[in-house]
Amino acid sequence: MSSLPSPGDDFEHMFDIAPVSLWLEDFSALKVLLDGWRAEGVEDVEAFVRADPRRMAQYSASLKVLRVNQRTLELFAAPDQATLVASLGQVFRGDMLDQAVQELRQLWSGALEFFNQTVNYTLDGRRLDVQIRARILPGHEALWDRVLVSLEDNTPQISNHERLRRSEQYARGLFEHSPVSLWVEDFSAVKRLLDDVRGQGIRDFKTFLKVHPEFVTRCMHEIRVIDVNQLTLQMFGANSKAELLNQIGKVFRGEMHESFTEQLLDLWDGKLFQQREVVNYSLTGEAVNIHMQFSILEEHRHDWSMVLLSLVDITARKKAEAYLEYLGKHDVLTQLRNRAFYVEELNRLSRKGPWPVAVIVIDMNGLKAINDESGHAAGDAMLRRVGEVLAKAVDTPACAARIGGDEFSVLMPVTDERGAQAAIDRIVSLLDLNNQFYPGKPLSLSIGMAIAVTGDQIEAAVNRADQAMYAEKARYYEALGLERRRG
Repeated sequence: MSSLPSPGDDFEHMFDIAPVSLWLEDFSALKVLLDGWRAEGVEDVEAFVRADPRRMAQYSASLKVLRVNQRTLELFAAPDQATLVASLGQVFRGDMLDQAVQELRQLWSGALEFFNQTVNYTLDGRRLDVQIRARILPGHEALWDRVLVSLEDNTPQISNHERLRRSEQYARGLFEHSPVSLWVEDFSAVKRLLDDVRGQGIRDFKTFLKVHPEFVTRCMHEIRVIDVNQLTLQMFGANSKAELLNQIGKVFRGEMHESFTEQLLDLWDGKLFQQREVVNYSLTGEAVNIHMQFSILEEHRHDWSMVLLSLVDITARKKAEAYLEYLGKHDVLTQLRNRAFYVEELNRLSRKGPWPVAVIVIDMNGLKAINDESGHAAGDAMLRRVGEVLAKAVDTPACAARIGGDEFSVLMPVTDERGAQAAIDRIVSLLDLNNQFYPGKPLSLSIGMAIAVTGDQIEAAVNRADQAMYAEKARYYEALGLERRRG
């Protein structure tokens, strides 16, 4: 008659065939070590062992392996238990010792079991991320001479988690240090507002916005900024993300209302990727011209809860374009309009009016003599003075232009002969003031005027004004006893 297996036999059998790594260990020497430290007055065991790395080596050396199961030998690539135990210095090393402090702290606090995520190494050198659980077996609480330890290999999960962490860290780094301003925003409330309008049967959204401009403002207020990167803080003069987001109303204002209206119209039409030039403002109040690209991320197109905006500061480019446009229409020396603008304006007035149009032609007297006697710098200074006089004397919609070396013209729409004479009187008066302000040779101008009452008379009026100016110039030189060629 065969005998029944004892409970001890069952334990032996289950221990050997368990699908996880099991270790039966003796912690009695560790208990003696910890009791000794406690007797020495140690209270903070973590600080104590970190102060001297040799103490962790003492901790490791005090653990005695009694038995391991078959899964343990397979996991650590050991041919047998004796080889594994003899090679524990290869298994428990490196960053494992630092993490073992967590186990030590739990045992020091009186716990009969501990849990930890740690690192071991196989005998063929592979790193293992393992989840360790240990329990002082019942009946051995006084001496800690029997402790059951289980190791679960979660290297794939930890590796995947680490790859994900690094990927997120890499993406965060790209976002934070991107060479363009990046914004992550939540437009879900804007989508709900647009859906509500559509649900009311509105089809002509453009007309709706004209009738209800406050809807645009409401949508602007519903945008939630989730995050911005470092270049954004520099671009808008903010010291921190909190400072920028708390003052976002200073950034989105003024002309932004018009461009955001266009943005809403595009969203209404289903354009979830947009780009346009807009104007924002820094926290110090300076206008920032921006090229904006707006994209609702693919996986959030159902609710618009995540939108990525990239902003490129084009302020310098806009200033350069404005300056080039200015140069194309202005005379650099006198700051008046140039001949190209004058010809364009003359053609426009001849086509569209409004009439009558007064034409005043002006020529500076004595420029050649000044250039010959005092140099071209002196002549340029006198021309700049002409620019000062005409700029103050002529108001919009009239325009004053330098059309030649010492020749100027003023075009005055909706002005009759009386109005033109009043303008000439103003020029002469300001000329007198200018001569009082500047010492030296006085500035002198010859002026002629004519009126065109229809577009086809413009060219003839220019010629008459020109002849009137030359007649006055001849009288000027005749009075001085000089020849015209010296003027």
